[in-house]
Amino acid sequence: MASRTVLITGSSGLIGSEAVEHFDRQGYKAHGVDNNMRRIFFGDSGDTTRNLDRLRRITRNFIHHELDIRDRIAIESLFRSQRFDLIIHCAAQPSHDKAREIPILDFEVNALGTVNLLEATRLHCPEAIFIFLSTNKVYGDAPNEIPLKELETRWEYTRSEDYNGISENCRIDRTLHSLFGASKASADLMAQEYGRYFGMKVGVFRGGCLTGPSHSGVELHGFLSYLVKVAISGGTYSVFGYKGKQVRDNIHSYDVVRAIEEFATNPRCGEVYNIGGGRENSISMLEAIAKIEEMSGKKLNWKYIDQNRKGDHICYISNLSKFKSHYPNWKITIGLDEIFRQIIADHTRRLERMEAR
Repeated sequence: MASRTVLITGSSGLIGSEAVEHFDRQGYKAHGVDNNMRRIFFGDSGDTTRNLDRLRRITRNFIHHELDIRDRIAIESLFRSQRFDLIIHCAAQPSHDKAREIPILDFEVNALGTVNLLEATRLHCPEAIFIFLSTNKVYGDAPNEIPLKELETRWEYTRSEDYNGISENCRIDRTLHSLFGASKASADLMAQEYGRYFGMKVGVFRGGCLTGPSHSGVELHGFLSYLVKVAISGGTYSVFGYKGKQVRDNIHSYDVVRAIEEFATNPRCGEVYNIGGGRENSISMLEAIAKIEEMSGKKLNWKYIDQNRKGDHICYISNLSKFKSHYPNWKITIGLDEIFRQIIADHTRRLERMEAR
């Protein structure tokens, strides 16, 4: 059997680097596309070079391409020179807040870049499986309309039918998204359309908080990673609104890649799934601060800002029922405590290396 080939965009990022490692271990030839735009978006703290260096050290069949997904001619050239069986599109401008400073760049990367990849797939490898990493921000602030009750450390859904969280039936229009949410919604709809209209094997994964030790967390993106970074390295963390009781579900990058792998075994055309940590991996900001302090032994210096981030979710838990029903072999394998342990260990090692220089 000929070896299979996977293309992973954003290959130096959190999910991209996890996917490179995973599919390299499975015997795939892995092509990565990444031009370290995260550093342009977020400065040195967003630099993903360490992930690229690690991938080059540990993989057997990884080829890196320093390409910009906005460059249609370069993408076309890559697709003409290679035959891909699987495309995992993770590259993005990922920040809710940053997008308002760079709306054109945000839209070009998130929407136009996605269309470039979909069209290249249609023209050159239409039988390939295409997975698009979308976001729960496509729902805008519609999830905030669900009745909530205030508990001691978190907001919680009031109605029993909402207990498992937000399903794919939540509307994506007539809401306040943030510009990032709108650019990702554009890409999300185009990915669905290529799947449904052209009959391509396209899966759209609307991610909750995707996390893990490979995350280059910054203040504007990467909640858990940045929270741990501030606790370990010092500085002040800002909590924006909702009394610090806003809730997020967190999923380890490995479990995201396992979901991608399951979809690839039995793909569907233009299907949409919410992918996150679900109820079991949900945590509020106040609870996360307490957990980090307990596990790291460090006191986090934080301040409360009464104004919430525009269009931000109060309580968001991904309802995983649809994906689990379609792919019963998949489940969450890495719980919150292990996620925290890995991120704390990684940031501690980074700090020790810096201090040893």
